[in-house]
Amino acid sequence: MACTSTRPSPASPSDDVATTADTDLQVRLAALEDENRKLKRINAALIERVESSASRRDDSYAAFQHSVVLAEQVRERTDALNQAMAELKASNQLLSDARLRAETAHQHLIDGIESISDAFVLFDREHRIVLFNSRFKSFWAKTRARICAGTRLSEIRRLAESTGLIVEEHRSTLDDNILYRLHDGRWVQVSERPTREGGLVIVYTDITEVKQSETARREQALAQKSRLLQRAVDNLSQGVAMINADGTLELWNHRFLELCGLAPVEAHRAFSGVMADSELPLLTPDTRDANGRPIREMEHRLYNGRVLEVRTHPLPTGGFVNTFTDITERYRHAEALSESERWIRLITDHVPALIAYLSAELVYEFTNKVYEEWYRWPRGAMLGQRLRDVHSEEHWRRLEPYVERALAGESLSFEVAETNLNGQERFMLRSYVPNRLANGEVVGIFVLIRDITERRRTAEALHQAYQNLEQRVRERTTELTALNTQLRREIDERSQVELRLREAKSEAERANLSKTKFLAAVSHDLLQPLNAARLFTSALLEQRSQTCNLALVRNVSNSLEDVESLLGTLVDISKLDAGVIKPDIAPFVVSELLETLAAEYSQVAISEGLILDFVGSSAVVRSDLQLLARILRNLLSNAIRYTPDGRILLGCRRRRHSLSIEVWDTGVGIAHDKLDEIFQEFKRGDAPRQKQDRGLGLGLAIVEKIARMLGHRIHVRSCLGRGSWFAVEVPLARCAPRQKVELDEPQAVLERLEGARVWVLDNDAAICAGMRTLLEGWGCRVITALSEEDLARQVDNFHAEADLLIADYHLDNDCNGVDAVATINARRSTPLPALMITANYSNELKQQMSELGHTLMHKPVRPMKLKTAMSHLLGR
Repeated sequence: MACTSTRPSPASPSDDVATTADTDLQVRLAALEDENRKLKRINAALIERVESSASRRDDSYAAFQHSVVLAEQVRERTDALNQAMAELKASNQLLSDARLRAETAHQHLIDGIESISDAFVLFDREHRIVLFNSRFKSFWAKTRARICAGTRLSEIRRLAESTGLIVEEHRSTLDDNILYRLHDGRWVQVSERPTREGGLVIVYTDITEVKQSETARREQALAQKSRLLQRAVDNLSQGVAMINADGTLELWNHRFLELCGLAPVEAHRAFSGVMADSELPLLTPDTRDANGRPIREMEHRLYNGRVLEVRTHPLPTGGFVNTFTDITERYRHAEALSESERWIRLITDHVPALIAYLSAELVYEFTNKVYEEWYRWPRGAMLGQRLRDVHSEEHWRRLEPYVERALAGESLSFEVAETNLNGQERFMLRSYVPNRLANGEVVGIFVLIRDITERRRTAEALHQAYQNLEQRVRERTTELTALNTQLRREIDERSQVELRLREAKSEAERANLSKTKFLAAVSHDLLQPLNAARLFTSALLEQRSQTCNLALVRNVSNSLEDVESLLGTLVDISKLDAGVIKPDIAPFVVSELLETLAAEYSQVAISEGLILDFVGSSAVVRSDLQLLARILRNLLSNAIRYTPDGRILLGCRRRRHSLSIEVWDTGVGIAHDKLDEIFQEFKRGDAPRQKQDRGLGLGLAIVEKIARMLGHRIHVRSCLGRGSWFAVEVPLARCAPRQKVELDEPQAVLERLEGARVWVLDNDAAICAGMRTLLEGWGCRVITALSEEDLARQVDNFHAEADLLIADYHLDNDCNGVDAVATINARRSTPLPALMITANYSNELKQQMSELGHTLMHKPVRPMKLKTAMSHLLGR
């Protein structure tokens, strides 16, 4: 397509060079031609002179020689002139070729800018149009503006505004590009680039489809967020209603209709009309009390006796949100507390002692009638007063040391002399008892003051009587001395018996600890044959051709799984007692754990005829991911085991500084007098008859030990025959969590394992045979070895082709898998990814594997987990 332009294009640098060379040659040619003409005239004159001078015969020969020399010079000059003419002709030819190439390049430039899909405009250094294509001209087709070569950029911008071509302008904050919305609805992105000569190139890109796609995605995202918001609101225990700035009901949940006693309502209905159909008064941010102050919350008792709390929350964009909370139980508890407080005050007011309670800031929060009368204060006037303000400065100085000791957590009693209403000096026994929270924090002091004046007087009288009795005591001392000697002998005998008992107890404790450490230490040897059996049964289960023995193999696999669970439980409880397991505390998003558990135990619940409900959370907590998972797995397993039918709920509640992860069930429940026993070892509840319980009663014992190790609190409530509630309280974290690893699809895992070359290094022949059978069933090419030397002989001293190395951590001759992997990779040009299998659960080994970049798995190995780990390593 031809370029639209009326102004000739500026000369290129090649045109300027050609023009200069042409001018120089023409100048030289003119000089040579002029000199040639002069020589011809001189030559003609000389010849004529020689011919006409007959009288001068003597000089004829000299003249002839001179003419010959002149002729030779003329010939040389003529040759030089011809050579200059040839050079001029060659230069003219080069100039023509250069001009042709320049014209061709110019035409290619025109064709190039015309062929691009964007509108293109080229400006010179004075910002006048040099070139533009038809796409740029099409923008102005429906306007009366005329754009041509030489039009200034400022004029174009003025015309765009005056003709209404541009409707809307957006400037990008990330780059220098500008977005325009044109009058026909199209969007254009403008990119400006300067040229080397000081000009400017502007490209207009049509991004209408991109903007439409972006708008569609934004609308879809808003719709998705709206659905998520509605689901979240529907799952709230409170009634929620959102009203827009026009007073129209925009969003609500079923709980709102239920608490207000309303039938389903239509969307975009006036909120005042909706509330007119209920028993509740209308509450908005504009509602005022009798004094004109805004009302943000109110309580209302319904006809059925329930009490609702209604709160209104204005929105910054206009409108407001009302929440409706059923506080019937809280209201009843408050009434009960008020009644209890009335009875307590009635009792304390008639106790002949001064009773008070001070907060941690030493402010009176409770005083009985006797206390206020003693210090001559009106009824209730001491509440809210500071201890230092109630007493005199001298009396405060005497009390201050004891108050500080009480705030430090010490319970103490001391005597102080005070004056009563009648001016009599009385001796008062003050007792300070700190009020501690569960974490040991002192939040107040209980004060009990008793008049011990009569007791002191009695004590003085007794002291006098004691002085009189000293003589009698001395007389009896001699008699008692003999008796004391006999008692000392008996005490010595009892001390020896007690010493022997302590030695026996210490020996028993050492034996028990030795047993625990032994069981924790031999876990590797106990799990080796079980791991081999698990590999063989998994390989048999995946051989679909032997359908006749499939049920038998599945039964063997289930039995091994039970043995594995029981043995693993025993090993875990032993390791917890021996202190082998150390927590690895780190922040993580709790949804990474809960979503996995919900997916896993949903299938288990369905197989037991139950329903598992799950409420997710986006909170970030700080704990050991694996140990916290073990706690929740035990709680979910118990809930499924002791629930014959019904539902199980896994969810979370946010506290002030922690997250409560809770498991609810509708099972058989636990008797109240048994709640303290369920966390003891080998204590099991009464499972339903249709569910066979093969556990050892160690699940909740492990939960209690792990929670104590992590510093998490375990809560439990239960109602016999109705169900139970277990909760673990985990601290919230502020830092960023670890990244979640996406899992591969099962089909992608199998495709990645097909044909993989795998080396297996284990000192147990049964493990090697089992791994070979299992991995070859997945399509892998496997080489097994019992030691490094054995593997080196089979794979050409570790130089053969391979994709993955699976090694056992515990090898023979005091060797370990980490050193073996380092030796193998040191001899290869390309190191192999390593998968380490062990029964060692120590954090030191986990940290070492993380630093080396190896993947760690614990025995007994689960085939699906092994398959996923191998696929991940092969893909990496």
